[in-house]
Parts: sequence; C-alpha cells; structure tokens
Amino acid sequence: MNKFKSFVFFLVLTIHSSVFAGEGMWLPQLLKALNEGDMQTMGMKITADDIYSLNHGSLKDAVVHFGGFCTAEIISPYGLLLTNHHCGFASIQEHTTIEKNLIKDGYWAKNYIDELPNKGLFVTFIDRIEDVSSLVLNDVADGMTMQERQSKIDKNISELRKTYTFEKYQDVMIRPFFAGNQYFAFFTATYTDIRLVGTPPESIGKFGADTDNWEWPRHTGDFSMFRIYAGKNNLPAEYSSENVPYNPKHFLPISMSGVEEGDFTMIFGFPGRTDEYLPSPAVDQVMHDLNPAKIKIRDTSLKIMDKYMRQFEVTKIKYAAKYATIANAWKKWIGESQGLEATNALEKKRKFEEEFTKRAGDNDNYNTLLQRFQFLYSDIKETAVVRDYYSEITLRNVDLLRYMSGIRKLVSVYEKNGETGYVIARDKQLSQLPDFFDDFDRAIDWEVAGKLFEIYCQEIPTQYQPKLFSKDSLKAYNNDFVKLAQSLYKASAFSLMANTEKLLKMPTSEAIAAIKSDPFYVFTDNWQNVINEEISPVYDYYRKQIDSCQSIYMKAQMELFPEKKFFPDANSTLRVSYGKVEGFKPKGKDRYEPHTYLDGVIAKYKPGDYEFDLPTKLITLNKEKNFGKYADHTGQVPVCFLGSNHTTGGNSGSPAIDAYGNLVGLNFDRVWEGTMSDINYDPSICRNIMVDARYILFIIDKFAGATNLINEMKLVYPKTK
Repeated sequence: MNKFKSFVFFLVLTIHSSVFAGEGMWLPQLLKALNEGDMQTMGMKITADDIYSLNHGSLKDAVVHFGGFCTAEIISPYGLLLTNHHCGFASIQEHTTIEKNLIKDGYWAKNYIDELPNKGLFVTFIDRIEDVSSLVLNDVADGMTMQERQSKIDKNISELRKTYTFEKYQDVMIRPFFAGNQYFAFFTATYTDIRLVGTPPESIGKFGADTDNWEWPRHTGDFSMFRIYAGKNNLPAEYSSENVPYNPKHFLPISMSGVEEGDFTMIFGFPGRTDEYLPSPAVDQVMHDLNPAKIKIRDTSLKIMDKYMRQFEVTKIKYAAKYATIANAWKKWIGESQGLEATNALEKKRKFEEEFTKRAGDNDNYNTLLQRFQFLYSDIKETAVVRDYYSEITLRNVDLLRYMSGIRKLVSVYEKNGETGYVIARDKQLSQLPDFFDDFDRAIDWEVAGKLFEIYCQEIPTQYQPKLFSKDSLKAYNNDFVKLAQSLYKASAFSLMANTEKLLKMPTSEAIAAIKSDPFYVFTDNWQNVINEEISPVYDYYRKQIDSCQSIYMKAQMELFPEKKFFPDANSTLRVSYGKVEGFKPKGKDRYEPHTYLDGVIAKYKPGDYEFDLPTKLITLNKEKNFGKYADHTGQVPVCFLGSNHTTGGNSGSPAIDAYGNLVGLNFDRVWEGTMSDINYDPSICRNIMVDARYILFIIDKFAGATNLINEMKLVYPKTK
C-alpha cells in the first residue's frame, strides 16, 4: 500500500500531452504541482497560489457550494452572491404568488431590508483541503474483499473524525478519489442566513426555456443574486434581523474587458459526478439500456406537465421548478447517448482496453479485469434496468409516490423505536406538509402516475411488478392505468393535505393502523417489497463486485500508463477546470461562433410565447441602443459565450474567471453535442456555456435600474493594463 501511495504521488507530478486543453476537473490544492505551468502557457496571468491559498485570501474564498446542489461566487465586499437563475429558482418560486409573481416579473431589492430570507438555504465554504490517504487506507490490504475493505476504511474515517474539533458551523467531508485509491478531507464552514437580492423575470433568466436548453447558440440571462448574512462577528448565525452582510476574505472583481476567442478561461466550482474511467461494457449499458429507460419515463411525464402548465398560470407556478429539473436530465441523457455514438466512445474505450491488455501482460491482478467486467455488466443488466424504471417513477416523476417514501420511513421508525421515535418523525412530516402540497396537483399527478404505471407494466417482467398491475386487478379498470391511479388517489388520505394532517394527528396506534390500511400505502409498500426482495439483493451483489473491479481497474490504469496525467472523477468537491473561449463545428452543421449578442435575443422574440416572450423594456433598450458601458468593441451587448472547460451538473453557477482572476461570466450549461463529457470528454465538441458578465450587469443596471447593486461591485478593465 505504501509503495502504491508513493507511485501515485509520482504520478500526480507527471505531465502528459494526451490530456487535452480543457479536459479535467482538478483539485485546487494540487494546481501548483500539477497544472500551473500548463495554465500559464495557455495565458493565465495569476499563480496557483492566487487560486488556492491557506495564508491569504484567494479565489477559493470567493466560491461557495450553493444549497449543496449548485455553485455561487461572491462579487462584492458585502457578501453579494451570484448564481444561476435555475439554481435560485426554488427560492424565487417560494416567494412567488399570483399577486406578487417574482417568476414572471423579477425582483430587485433596493436595500438590505428588502432582501428576502430563504428557509433551508445555505452556502458552504471550503477552508482547506488535506490529503488523508495514508490515514484512511491504513491497514487496508490488497487481498481484502470489498466489504472488508470498506469496513476498515469506514472505521479509519470514524477514528480520524474524532481527532478534529469543530465549531457548530464547521465540518469535514472525507471523500474518496480515483475509485477509492486516494482520500481527501475538505474542511468546511456553512452559512445559513442567505437572502434573495435580485432576479430577472423568467423571460430573461429562462429565455428559450426547454427548447434552447443544452443548445447553442444560446441567449439566456441565467442568473440570480443572493447575499450571505452573518452575525456581527462575521461568523455563521441563524437568521436574525440583527445579522449583517458577510465580509469575505476575497470577492471577484468583474471584468469589463470581456473575452475573445482563444482567451484563457477557468471554471471554479462543485461539479457533481463524472465517470471518465468506465470500461466499455459500462458505457454500452448506459447508451443502450439505462439512458433509454430513463428518457422514456421522463418524456411521458414532461408531456403531461407541459399540457397543464400551458393552460393554467397557477399550474405553471406550481410545476415550474420540478418541470425544469426533470427536463434538464431528460434532455441531457438524450444528448449524452447521441454524443457517445457520434464520437465513437465505445470504439475509443475498446482501443484503450486493447492497449491495457497488452500492458497488463501476465499480471494476474489485472489481465482478467476486462473479461470480469463483461460478465458482471451482463449479469447486472436486468436488475439495473428495473431499478432505474422504479426509481424514476417512484422517486423523481410521481410526487405522491415520492412522498410515500417518507411515510414508509415513518412506519419503520415506529416499528424500530416505538412511540417516542415515531412522534419526533411524525412532527417532522407535519412540518413539511405545506411545502409538499403547495406544489402538488393530485389530478396531474395521478395522470402522470397512470401513464408511467403502464410503461412499467409493459417494459418490466411480471415477477418484478406489484400485485395491482396483475391482469385480474386491471380488469376492474378496463385495463386503463390512469383510472387505476385515479381510484388509488381518491381512496387515499395522502392525496389531500387536510386528510393527511388529520391522519397523522391521530393517537399513535390509530395513526399507524390507518397508514397501514391506506390503499396507496398498501400499493407502494407492496411494490417496494418486490424491489427489496427481487431486485436489490441481486443488484447490490453485482454492484459491489463491479465497484471492487473498478477500484482495481483505476489503480491498474494509473500504474500501467505512467505517461498519462489522471484527474479524479467529479464527486461534488471543489474543482478547477481550465480551457479557452472557443467555438466548434458539430457534425453536419456550420461552425458555431463562440459569442451571442442581444440582437440574437430580439431575433428569437415571439410575443406571448411560453419560452421566447420578452419584456417590453428590453426590446426598447435594444431599439434605442441604450447599452450604457456594457457593449463590447463591436457596439453590441454580448449575451453568452462558449468555452472548452470541462464541466458537469453542480458547475451551474460557477464563475467563469479570466486570465487575471476576474469574473467574465457565469457558467450555466453545456452544448447538447458534448453532454457525453461526463463519460467521454472530446475536445472537438465539448463546450460549456456561460452568460457574459456584461449582459448580467446590463440587465441589473439598464433594465432593472438596480444601481445600488452595481455600486457595490468592483468593475475592472484588465486588458488595458
């Protein structure tokens, strides 16, 4: 183990030209040893120490994990945060009513008093990062089973955590890298008083909506603004009217010089998950089995939601956030599968595996790995597909099924911990009822449920189906799954808030009896039991073997390809990716230029359209050429631009930083042709999409008149130096 760790350290210092400019999500504390030279060769004017430092304020101190699902950055000395409109959308929606429609009209606080608190929203800073591999992997031997290995690692992590002393707002995340061959500790500080400061109307912040999502050219002003509040000692504090704006160690100046094609760009944020080192059978399964299953489910539910959202404004408000969330992954999976096909990802993987086999030679630890992967992915296929169908339906697309998972946990708590445990869990459920039912429409939900039940019944073998899907049960509904779902919803207490509240407030024994006899509970419990008994044991058995092989395969790749520079897969930890402003040429299309402008927004304008309507004021500003100082050298207002930075989910809201360390844009998307970058980064078509900082400032200043926000930012002209 110690020999391997020394080898990995040597490997980290190795530079390899086959890693493309733009490829990779790099740990910021390793940039000085690993990437600084490359970055400066590409045009970066600052140092690795300016990006990550423990001794002084650096770029890392201006970047936060926003809500645990996006990235945001501090852009003023008063804790002003910039993130995407879609990242802040749930909070914007929470403050929206028919009478005060922040989604439709936007919102701009004129002073601190007008800034709106957001229950449950938080941001997390990374204070420092440490390599703890030697401690976590202590006494972990190569011959251990995956279960033995993980048990020892978990014990080591538990013992390691005991050595740290924290304040209430501090914590440490200890995460595996390179399939568990290395471990790093991320020391964090979390602020929980986060207030909404400003948002453009959705006709700007979501312009193009689902039609333009993942597409280029793009013309979306996808941004919103929040502020971090702290106690008077500048430390995290629960919400209070006495709290004050946070004073950061570092904030990002905003470049008014902008960027041109070929300019260096850096993305700093919290990418969620990538799988760059999978074997070919895994990629094959994603392309031809798992993605098609998930796409089919979401395609069906989205069409139903869209039908009602276009008819009713109240439904549009209720369903806007969930629709966007479901649609985002749906379209991404479509593009990912097509991109993997278009870039011959499988062929590339297989060619790499041919070379891997040659280099493995007679090494018995490595030369059977690829064959084992073939067998394992074949064996797991059926249960993996069933699992994805079930998860998509019950956890992501049918609201009441997702809610029932909490009710089943409530019963489980009672059975394990008695009445005391039940009452605590019950009270938590009661407190969450308004949040759930505010965005719930049972008629829409039962229609979605019925259509998805039908797909499940058609696609999944009988032995994995709940009793209610049997031929005899369906006869009572004339084989109409929507009627079946409607009957379930109408018979269940859990489809109406008043009935749910009444049931949960019953004496404990009566409540448990009522829950267990509720038709929807009986149905979901039966379905869950089928999955628990028939799917999970088989899936988990093969998944553990696959994970064990993947860990060995990752180690083998690093040993057998010493000339290659490896970057760790994304796992929601702080990363840096770097590239340049760059257009691209999709197959069969003309080359796409890397910039879009306000005149392109106007060209897409469709009065009254759900996706392409525009505010009158924006049209007027363009007509009068009232651009202020936000036009570029062409006299136009730049809206979005492309870069070759390697990004994924979680990078939404990440700052796009120029060669001088200034904010030039806000990352919010990737091009559809390159969404396969989570599995197969291809420099020819993988591009991230950013809102130009000057468009953001133009909207804040000229459109919204929120000069109070402009005045607290630092605007710079670095290219005039």
